[in-house]
Amino acid sequence: MFTSVDDVSARLAETGYLASPSVATTVFLADRLGKPLLVEGPAGVGKTELAKAVAAVAGARLVRLQCYEGVDESRALYEWNHAKQLLRISAGRDETWDEARTDIFSEEFLLPRPLLTAIRGDDPKVLLIDETDKADVEVEGLLLEVLSDFQVTVPELGTVTATRRPFVVLTSNASRELSEALRRRCLFLHIGFPDEELERRIVRLKVPELDESLAASVVRVAGALRAMDLRKVPSVAETIDWARTLLALGADTLDETVVRDTLGVVLKHQDDVLRAAAKLDLDAV
Repeated sequence: MFTSVDDVSARLAETGYLASPSVATTVFLADRLGKPLLVEGPAGVGKTELAKAVAAVAGARLVRLQCYEGVDESRALYEWNHAKQLLRISAGRDETWDEARTDIFSEEFLLPRPLLTAIRGDDPKVLLIDETDKADVEVEGLLLEVLSDFQVTVPELGTVTATRRPFVVLTSNASRELSEALRRRCLFLHIGFPDEELERRIVRLKVPELDESLAASVVRVAGALRAMDLRKVPSVAETIDWARTLLALGADTLDETVVRDTLGVVLKHQDDVLRAAAKLDLDAV
Protein backbone atom coordinates (compact mmCIF):
# COMPACT_ATOMS: atom_id res chain seq x y z
CA MET A 1 0.00 0.00 0.00
CA PHE A 2 2.83 2.40 0.83
CA THR A 3 6.12 3.16 -0.91
CA SER A 4 7.92 4.81 2.01
CA VAL A 5 7.52 6.16 5.53
CA ASP A 6 7.01 9.65 4.10
CA ASP A 7 4.30 8.24 1.83
CA VAL A 8 2.50 6.87 4.91
CA SER A 9 2.65 10.27 6.65
CA ALA A 10 1.47 12.17 3.60
CA ARG A 11 -1.39 9.87 2.70
CA LEU A 12 -2.65 9.51 6.27
CA ALA A 13 -2.59 13.31 6.58
CA GLU A 14 -4.87 13.51 3.54
CA THR A 15 -7.51 11.65 5.56
CA GLY A 16 -7.07 13.96 8.56
CA TYR A 17 -4.80 11.65 10.55
CA LEU A 18 -1.52 13.30 11.57
CA ALA A 19 0.94 10.51 12.28
CA SER A 20 4.10 10.88 14.31
CA PRO A 21 7.32 9.49 12.76
CA SER A 22 7.12 6.35 14.93
CA VAL A 23 3.51 5.70 13.89
CA ALA A 24 4.27 6.21 10.19
CA THR A 25 7.35 3.98 10.38
CA THR A 26 5.53 1.12 12.12
CA VAL A 27 2.58 1.27 9.72
CA PHE A 28 4.98 1.14 6.77
CA LEU A 29 6.78 -1.89 8.23
CA ALA A 30 3.52 -3.70 9.02
CA ASP A 31 2.45 -3.24 5.41
CA ARG A 32 5.84 -4.19 3.94
CA LEU A 33 6.36 -7.25 6.19
CA GLY A 34 2.74 -8.40 6.11
CA LYS A 35 2.57 -8.50 9.90
CA PRO A 36 -0.40 -7.66 12.15
CA LEU A 37 0.00 -4.38 14.00
CA LEU A 38 -0.70 -4.33 17.76
CA VAL A 39 -1.42 -0.77 18.91
CA GLU A 40 -1.53 -0.04 22.64
CA GLY A 41 -2.13 3.17 24.50
CA PRO A 42 -4.68 5.09 26.55
CA ALA A 43 -8.20 5.57 25.26
CA GLY A 44 -8.80 8.41 22.85
CA VAL A 45 -5.32 8.79 21.36
CA GLY A 46 -6.24 7.58 17.85
CA LYS A 47 -5.70 3.81 17.84
CA THR A 48 -9.00 2.96 16.18
CA GLU A 49 -8.79 6.03 13.95
CA LEU A 50 -5.45 4.79 12.64
CA ALA A 51 -7.07 1.63 11.28
CA LYS A 52 -9.85 3.70 9.71
CA ALA A 53 -7.31 6.04 8.13
CA VAL A 54 -5.28 3.15 6.67
CA ALA A 55 -8.47 1.69 5.19
CA ALA A 56 -9.36 5.05 3.68
CA VAL A 57 -6.00 5.65 2.00
CA ALA A 58 -5.85 2.07 0.71
CA GLY A 59 -9.39 2.12 -0.65
CA ALA A 60 -9.93 -0.98 1.47
CA ARG A 61 -13.01 -2.27 3.24
CA LEU A 62 -12.82 -1.91 7.02
CA VAL A 63 -13.90 -5.09 8.82
CA ARG A 64 -14.23 -4.55 12.56
CA LEU A 65 -14.36 -7.08 15.38
CA GLN A 66 -15.35 -5.23 18.54
CA CYS A 67 -14.10 -7.26 21.48
CA TYR A 68 -15.90 -7.50 24.80
CA GLU A 69 -16.16 -9.92 27.68
CA GLY A 70 -18.01 -12.98 26.44
CA VAL A 71 -17.32 -12.62 22.72
CA ASP A 72 -16.93 -16.14 21.35
CA GLU A 73 -16.16 -18.05 18.17
CA SER A 74 -19.66 -17.65 16.76
CA ARG A 75 -19.44 -13.87 17.09
CA ALA A 76 -15.88 -13.65 15.81
CA LEU A 77 -15.69 -16.32 13.09
CA TYR A 78 -19.00 -17.60 11.79
CA GLU A 79 -22.30 -19.19 12.73
CA TRP A 80 -25.07 -20.97 10.93
CA ASN A 81 -28.42 -19.40 10.16
CA HIS A 82 -30.42 -21.81 12.31
CA ALA A 83 -33.83 -20.29 11.54
CA LYS A 84 -33.25 -20.62 7.81
CA GLN A 85 -31.95 -24.16 8.27
CA LEU A 86 -35.11 -25.17 10.15
CA LEU A 87 -37.28 -23.73 7.38
CA ARG A 88 -35.28 -25.65 4.80
CA ILE A 89 -35.66 -28.91 6.75
CA SER A 90 -39.40 -28.33 7.14
CA ALA A 91 -39.78 -27.72 3.41
CA GLY A 92 -38.10 -30.99 2.50
CA ARG A 93 -40.08 -33.44 4.61
CA ASP A 94 -39.55 -36.36 2.23
CA GLU A 95 -35.76 -36.04 2.21
CA THR A 96 -33.40 -38.19 4.20
CA TRP A 97 -31.17 -36.52 6.81
CA ASP A 98 -28.09 -37.05 4.65
CA GLU A 99 -29.76 -35.25 1.76
CA ALA A 100 -30.91 -32.36 3.94
CA ARG A 101 -27.60 -32.05 5.75
CA THR A 102 -25.68 -31.58 2.50
CA ASP A 103 -27.91 -28.65 1.66
CA ILE A 104 -28.31 -26.86 5.01
CA PHE A 105 -24.59 -26.86 5.74
CA SER A 106 -23.76 -24.99 2.55
CA GLU A 107 -22.67 -21.46 1.76
CA GLU A 108 -26.27 -20.28 1.54
CA PHE A 109 -26.82 -20.86 5.27
CA LEU A 110 -23.46 -19.56 6.52
CA LEU A 111 -23.29 -16.28 8.42
CA PRO A 112 -19.67 -15.06 8.24
CA ARG A 113 -18.51 -12.90 11.12
CA PRO A 114 -15.56 -10.43 11.03
CA LEU A 115 -12.60 -12.86 11.10
CA LEU A 116 -13.99 -15.06 8.33
CA THR A 117 -15.19 -12.05 6.34
CA ALA A 118 -11.70 -10.53 6.45
CA ILE A 119 -9.94 -13.49 4.86
CA ARG A 120 -12.51 -14.24 2.16
CA GLY A 121 -12.51 -12.63 -1.25
CA ASP A 122 -9.92 -10.80 -3.30
CA ASP A 123 -10.84 -7.23 -2.42
CA PRO A 124 -8.49 -5.26 -0.12
CA LYS A 125 -9.52 -5.21 3.54
CA VAL A 126 -8.32 -3.78 6.82
CA LEU A 127 -9.21 -6.03 9.76
CA LEU A 128 -9.63 -4.05 12.97
CA ILE A 129 -9.70 -6.15 16.15
CA ASP A 130 -10.71 -3.42 18.53
CA GLU A 131 -10.05 -3.45 22.29
CA THR A 132 -8.49 -6.90 22.19
CA ASP A 133 -7.74 -6.72 25.92
CA LYS A 134 -11.47 -6.79 26.71
CA ALA A 135 -11.94 -10.24 25.17
CA ASP A 136 -11.52 -13.44 27.18
CA VAL A 137 -8.17 -15.20 27.12
CA GLU A 138 -9.70 -18.06 25.12
CA VAL A 139 -10.36 -15.73 22.21
CA GLU A 140 -6.62 -15.13 21.90
CA GLY A 141 -6.18 -18.77 20.89
CA LEU A 142 -8.63 -18.20 18.06
CA LEU A 143 -6.79 -15.06 17.00
CA LEU A 144 -3.47 -16.92 17.04
CA GLU A 145 -4.85 -19.52 14.63
CA VAL A 146 -6.28 -16.95 12.25
CA LEU A 147 -3.33 -14.53 12.33
CA SER A 148 -0.70 -17.27 11.97
CA ASP A 149 -1.91 -18.79 8.70
CA PHE A 150 -4.79 -16.51 7.71
CA GLN A 151 -7.05 -19.48 7.32
CA VAL A 152 -10.18 -20.77 9.01
CA THR A 153 -11.54 -24.28 9.08
CA VAL A 154 -15.30 -24.69 8.81
CA PRO A 155 -15.84 -28.40 9.52
CA GLU A 156 -18.83 -28.70 7.21
CA LEU A 157 -17.22 -26.79 4.32
CA GLY A 158 -13.48 -27.25 4.71
CA THR A 159 -10.61 -24.81 5.11
CA VAL A 160 -10.92 -21.23 3.91
CA THR A 161 -7.51 -19.68 3.16
CA ALA A 162 -6.98 -16.02 2.41
CA THR A 163 -6.07 -15.33 -1.21
CA ARG A 164 -5.34 -11.72 -0.25
CA ARG A 165 -4.26 -11.07 3.31
CA PRO A 166 -5.90 -8.15 5.09
CA PHE A 167 -3.95 -5.41 6.81
CA VAL A 168 -4.57 -6.25 10.48
CA VAL A 169 -4.71 -3.79 13.36
CA LEU A 170 -5.27 -4.96 16.95
CA THR A 171 -5.89 -2.27 19.55
CA SER A 172 -5.53 -2.53 23.32
CA ASN A 173 -5.99 -0.14 26.23
CA ALA A 174 -3.77 -2.48 28.31
CA SER A 175 -6.55 -3.25 30.80
CA ARG A 176 -5.05 -6.75 30.93
CA GLU A 177 -1.82 -8.25 29.68
CA LEU A 178 -2.04 -9.92 26.27
CA SER A 179 -0.26 -13.23 25.79
CA GLU A 180 3.34 -13.33 24.62
CA ALA A 181 2.31 -15.68 21.80
CA LEU A 182 -0.05 -13.06 20.38
CA ARG A 183 2.52 -10.30 20.81
CA ARG A 184 5.17 -12.33 18.95
CA ARG A 185 3.00 -12.44 15.86
CA CYS A 186 2.59 -8.68 15.73
CA LEU A 187 4.59 -5.54 15.29
CA PHE A 188 4.12 -3.39 18.38
CA LEU A 189 3.24 0.29 18.47
CA HIS A 190 2.50 2.38 21.52
CA ILE A 191 0.55 5.57 20.91
CA GLY A 192 0.69 7.92 23.85
CA PHE A 193 -0.47 11.48 24.20
CA PRO A 194 1.12 13.63 21.48
CA ASP A 195 3.54 16.43 22.25
CA GLU A 196 2.14 19.93 22.42
CA GLU A 197 3.02 20.89 18.86
CA LEU A 198 1.47 17.79 17.31
CA GLU A 199 -1.68 18.05 19.42
CA ARG A 200 -2.06 21.69 18.44
CA ARG A 201 -1.80 20.70 14.77
CA ILE A 202 -4.42 18.00 15.33
CA VAL A 203 -6.80 20.46 16.98
CA ARG A 204 -6.28 22.99 14.20
CA LEU A 205 -6.93 20.31 11.59
CA LYS A 206 -10.11 19.04 13.25
CA VAL A 207 -11.43 22.47 14.30
CA PRO A 208 -10.02 24.85 11.68
CA GLU A 209 -12.44 27.65 12.60
CA LEU A 210 -10.91 27.96 16.07
CA ASP A 211 -8.49 30.85 16.62
CA GLU A 212 -4.89 29.64 16.65
CA SER A 213 -4.04 31.22 20.00
CA LEU A 214 -7.15 29.73 21.61
CA ALA A 215 -6.27 26.31 20.16
CA ALA A 216 -2.81 26.63 21.71
CA SER A 217 -4.37 27.52 25.07
CA VAL A 218 -6.68 24.50 24.93
CA VAL A 219 -3.74 22.19 24.26
CA ARG A 220 -1.64 23.68 27.06
CA VAL A 221 -4.46 23.39 29.61
CA ALA A 222 -5.18 19.80 28.51
CA GLY A 223 -1.51 19.03 29.09
CA ALA A 224 -1.68 20.57 32.55
CA LEU A 225 -4.72 18.45 33.39
CA ARG A 226 -2.87 15.31 32.28
CA ALA A 227 -0.09 16.15 34.73
CA MET A 228 -2.56 16.01 37.62
CA ASP A 229 -3.46 12.92 39.62
CA LEU A 230 -6.88 12.34 38.05
CA ARG A 231 -8.99 9.23 37.67
CA LYS A 232 -9.16 9.82 33.92
CA VAL A 233 -7.01 12.39 32.19
CA PRO A 234 -8.28 14.08 29.00
CA SER A 235 -7.72 12.21 25.77
CA VAL A 236 -6.91 13.81 22.45
CA ALA A 237 -10.51 13.20 21.39
CA GLU A 238 -11.69 15.16 24.42
CA THR A 239 -9.27 18.00 23.67
CA ILE A 240 -10.89 18.23 20.23
CA ASP A 241 -14.36 18.16 21.83
CA TRP A 242 -13.28 20.98 24.13
CA ALA A 243 -12.08 23.04 21.18
CA ARG A 244 -15.43 22.50 19.43
CA THR A 245 -17.22 23.47 22.64
CA LEU A 246 -15.36 26.78 22.88
CA LEU A 247 -16.14 27.46 19.22
CA ALA A 248 -19.83 26.75 19.80
CA LEU A 249 -19.86 29.09 22.82
CA GLY A 250 -18.12 31.83 20.90
CA ALA A 251 -15.36 32.02 23.52
CA ASP A 252 -12.42 34.28 22.70
CA THR A 253 -10.16 33.24 25.57
CA LEU A 254 -9.81 30.34 27.96
CA ASP A 255 -10.40 32.20 31.23
CA GLU A 256 -11.38 30.80 34.64
CA THR A 257 -15.11 31.20 34.01
CA VAL A 258 -15.02 29.38 30.68
CA VAL A 259 -12.83 26.60 32.10
CA ARG A 260 -15.08 26.12 35.14
CA ASP A 261 -18.23 25.99 32.99
CA THR A 262 -16.80 23.54 30.44
CA LEU A 263 -14.59 21.18 32.46
CA GLY A 264 -17.26 18.49 32.10
CA VAL A 265 -16.35 18.21 28.43
CA VAL A 266 -12.86 16.93 29.19
CA LEU A 267 -13.21 15.43 32.69
CA LYS A 268 -15.73 12.67 33.33
CA HIS A 269 -15.67 12.30 37.12
CA GLN A 270 -16.88 14.84 39.66
CA ASP A 271 -13.87 14.40 41.93
CA ASP A 272 -11.61 15.09 38.92
CA VAL A 273 -13.58 18.25 38.14
CA LEU A 274 -13.27 19.46 41.74
CA ARG A 275 -9.56 18.66 41.93
CA ALA A 276 -8.83 20.38 38.63
CA ALA A 277 -10.88 23.44 39.56
CA ALA A 278 -8.91 23.76 42.81
CA LYS A 279 -5.43 23.13 41.42
CA LEU A 280 -5.45 24.49 37.88
CA ASP A 281 -3.55 27.78 37.62
CA LEU A 282 -4.24 29.32 34.22
CA ASP A 283 -1.62 32.01 34.75
CA ALA A 284 1.06 29.33 35.08
CA VAL A 285 -0.06 27.41 32.00
